[in-house]
Amino acid sequence: MPYLVRENLFIGNISDAAEILEKGSSEITHMLSAVSSSSISFFTEWRSSLVIPAKEIQQEFAGFSKSGDEGCWWKSALSPDKLVYNLEYAGKDLKVVRMALALKDTEDENLLDYLEVCLDFIDESRKQGGVLVHCFAGVSRSAAIVTAYLMRSEQLSLEAALESLRQSCESVSPNDNFLEQLKMFEEMGFKVDRGSSKYKRFRLKMLGDSYNRGERLDSSKFGVDPGMPQEIASNKSQVSLDGDSNTNIAYRCKKCRRVVALQENIVYHVPGEGMTAFQWHKRNGGNCFNKPDDFGCTSIFVEPLKWMKTVEEGGIEGKLSCAHCDARLGYFNWSGSQCNCGSWITPAFQLHKSRMDLSTV
Repeated sequence: MPYLVRENLFIGNISDAAEILEKGSSEITHMLSAVSSSSISFFTEWRSSLVIPAKEIQQEFAGFSKSGDEGCWWKSALSPDKLVYNLEYAGKDLKVVRMALALKDTEDENLLDYLEVCLDFIDESRKQGGVLVHCFAGVSRSAAIVTAYLMRSEQLSLEAALESLRQSCESVSPNDNFLEQLKMFEEMGFKVDRGSSKYKRFRLKMLGDSYNRGERLDSSKFGVDPGMPQEIASNKSQVSLDGDSNTNIAYRCKKCRRVVALQENIVYHVPGEGMTAFQWHKRNGGNCFNKPDDFGCTSIFVEPLKWMKTVEEGGIEGKLSCAHCDARLGYFNWSGSQCNCGSWITPAFQLHKSRMDLSTV
């Protein structure tokens, strides 16, 4: 039997879900299924053998809105062709609205980029009836999603939300990877802020994991080239609308003045966090800084950008050269690189400040 967590919100396992789809339920009208792709396939066959019909009504892919418009999916850690979820009418007499997403219970799975669509689905489902959130065992994936929902809807810390959930279902235990991402979700203000340094570091980690698994990463996963005329015009327009002079800082190749990075492309790091041989933290009383400029770093670290052709060619490391004049600007290494402050950044796309000028666009 599913456990009641809040009014119209239940958590359970795949057996609970199958029973509801087969027999129906007076309480549950919606279902969020977080299972592996193989489990989704198995679940479909299981449902078919029980003569439980289903009518697919929508498939959502990363970076595309419900109207089909392409969004800034390159800012997400998900591939642009990644199926985020299936949305279907299912169950007895097609009375259950079911969202199914392929999510593995592993230490390298990306939960963060699925959270907001899941939480919005739970919100809407509770307004219309009752919603069951389930995974295979009802222990990790479903627990992580429901915990995130309690965090956002009730402004609870990760620890408080998880403790509250355990009062309803003692067995819940999200894996350590999911807990780390939920902590990040809390630190971003109970939302997935793709412009934050925390998210950018997470996205780089996901890209690095993909690279280490042998997946080819072409430029579709890279940030837009800030040196292209349309991007420069777009940023000028944004600045005039916002009136914020900090949003249009640009880094230009010192030799030819081409824009190679904007402030929004920088991935900030905590000085000295990576190498114990550098005692800067101790010498400065353990203070943490959000920006490398505060610490005198000689380089900036950025997201992979579309002008970085040597990165797209698939090497593990190499130099980064200006797309216009071929001047050397920096270095990249999927295994990581060390900043002069002592911090180790993995993977690293490093641009030397001495090779660039600072300006506005």
